[in-house]
Amino acid sequence: MPVKTDIVEILSRAQTGEYCTTKDWDVYRLPNAIRALLKKYKLEKTCDKVNPVNSDDSLADTFYKAGYELALQLGYLCDDTERIIKVSPEELDYAVAHAPSELFIGEGKDGTWLKARKPGDPYPMRVCSSLGITISEEIYPILTEYIAREREIDLLEGGSLVTIRGHEVLAGTPWETLMGYEHARLHREIRRRAGRPGMGALGLISAVTEYGQFDAYGLPDTFRPTDLALILVPSELKIDYRTFHKVVHTLNVGGMIKGDSPAMIGGMSGPPEGSALSAIAWALLSRPILQNHVGGGQIYDVRYLSNVNREGLWTLSVVNQAISRNTHLLTQPIANSVSGPVTDKLLYEIAAGVATIASSGATMTTGPRTAGGKLHDYLTPLECRWVAEIGHKASGLQPKQANEIVKALLPKYEADIKNPDVGKSFHEAYDIKTMKPTEEWEGIYRRVKDEVIELGIPLERF
Repeated sequence: MPVKTDIVEILSRAQTGEYCTTKDWDVYRLPNAIRALLKKYKLEKTCDKVNPVNSDDSLADTFYKAGYELALQLGYLCDDTERIIKVSPEELDYAVAHAPSELFIGEGKDGTWLKARKPGDPYPMRVCSSLGITISEEIYPILTEYIAREREIDLLEGGSLVTIRGHEVLAGTPWETLMGYEHARLHREIRRRAGRPGMGALGLISAVTEYGQFDAYGLPDTFRPTDLALILVPSELKIDYRTFHKVVHTLNVGGMIKGDSPAMIGGMSGPPEGSALSAIAWALLSRPILQNHVGGGQIYDVRYLSNVNREGLWTLSVVNQAISRNTHLLTQPIANSVSGPVTDKLLYEIAAGVATIASSGATMTTGPRTAGGKLHDYLTPLECRWVAEIGHKASGLQPKQANEIVKALLPKYEADIKNPDVGKSFHEAYDIKTMKPTEEWEGIYRRVKDEVIELGIPLERF
């Protein structure tokens, strides 16, 4: 058997692999395998909440070895067929060794190089903004344009539309097919209006099923094959035909895949250490199974609906250090904040989360997830700029340096993570006529920026 896997072989294994029910996978196979490997490699209870950014290289490397073994032991479960898709050691090693170590996203002078990084690497982690927070149809064009106008931002995702021409979009209906095309066409126009027509993008976020992507990626004046196709997997170490539809479509048009699924602390993978193993295994398997170009390194703590708490930050650091130290995979973790615009806590959360992943060797990030991504129109260009500033300037920090900074930031917000201040909506935080933040929001930003500079992130002063 050749060591390289193609999508035809993977689709075949989704039909012929070992049978396993979803219940058996969720309740027994996945958690039992993780528990056994944590014990085998003596990784149980290694999460260090006092030092939320790991600086123990040997610990990160041990997590990588255990995550690699988990990948070979489990594979992915295909939900639709209840068959396990496994790869051999030779196939996994070939896929990881031949994965791209750099990609150019976008076109011309507006495009961006993604490059594999190591912990403390001075090459700037690239920033895509924002996450798919739902935005009203009437303000979506201007808000997304002014996010694109923030020159610190490298790639554009933008918020998510829930209506088109006033009509609600229902998943899996023709409305979603229409939404895919209309969103992509508008996204291209927004990049032109922002003066960055070749700016790379990540899409599609508004229409989440395969129907939306078929009309949003690779057609004339939609997302280009030089943009990243956003392909979100239903759950850690799982796949389904909906996801495979998107993968095949992207490959058919010569595009690039950004696939991801966060490992859940408090979910099937259990404690922070178990979620670290799951996330590493997912990232490794995503290359031979999903043909992934970018993705992996994501963590989410279901207890806090965030990952900027101590356990979440530690797990993010361990996972991304493990991957970046031992492979050249292009990773894309996210700092999941919970506070909202016009609060200093949002800026502290972003600074802690983004500094953690940047110093740990992540390739790129997408953010912010303002107000936990739960509230309509709670997003502004200012915190999008902040993610990019922190992401670029924290990239040269060593994990030990980042740890001290994060330890100083955590007391400023961690007591409120479970009951966050969601702040103010875009309409209250920005002047829609001038597209400038209110004096209050600008003042908070300037104050926090000075504080973060004093802590050691070398941002440019006003």
